[in-house]
Amino acid sequence: MAAVAEASGAKKILILSTSAGAMGGNPTGLWLAELAEPYYLFKEAGIEMTIASPTGGAIPIDAGSLKGDFFTAESKQFMHDADALDALFHSKAIADVSVDDFDGLYVAGGHGCCVDGGAMAPLVSAFYNAGKLTAADCHGPYCLIDAKKADGTPLVAGLEVTAFTNLEEEQAGATAWVQSNALFMETVFKEQGATFNAGDPWSSNVVTSGNLVTAQNPQSATAAANKCIEMLA
Repeated sequence: MAAVAEASGAKKILILSTSAGAMGGNPTGLWLAELAEPYYLFKEAGIEMTIASPTGGAIPIDAGSLKGDFFTAESKQFMHDADALDALFHSKAIADVSVDDFDGLYVAGGHGCCVDGGAMAPLVSAFYNAGKLTAADCHGPYCLIDAKKADGTPLVAGLEVTAFTNLEEEQAGATAWVQSNALFMETVFKEQGATFNAGDPWSSNVVTSGNLVTAQNPQSATAAANKCIEMLA
């Protein structure tokens, strides 16, 4: 089951992930810690979770997120958690979920979002325009590039946002890969009229602008989840 529901009357959040396992011929996918860390914080807070993706079914995991310091304690716990893996490998398709069934949305990152972020944009726009919590971390904010306010203007226009920065792409050795296959979020958001808040590379940075919460990188996942919990309380 893709839903993780326990407490009656609890708040409900939709966790949205990429379905893309490759970009430009190179493997990618979900950056696991950006889903695993919020997953356990939401669970501890009694928030019901449903995991979804553009196409539904099994969500690919970026192998880079399973190595070294990036493979966090929560990520390791997730990989040995039968219920968590069941939800990840049997995610709901976004066509089968309704904004009306949830109190908020959290979009996990991974470069896979650069491939199918556009497919997420209508659902993300619907959450934002309904006045519901709309949160995204690292490359999760890629879905905001094509998202629109109710008046048709770019969702981020006039708002303060953050995301994985151009400098972080460079330091990750991903600049040429992104340049050839996708867009740079920092550049696009500035062009769309957002105020882009770039924190120090690889340090936690979470920005709240109304009901929109954006976070910069894998190191921001825990703080982003805690902000979501605070806003849903």
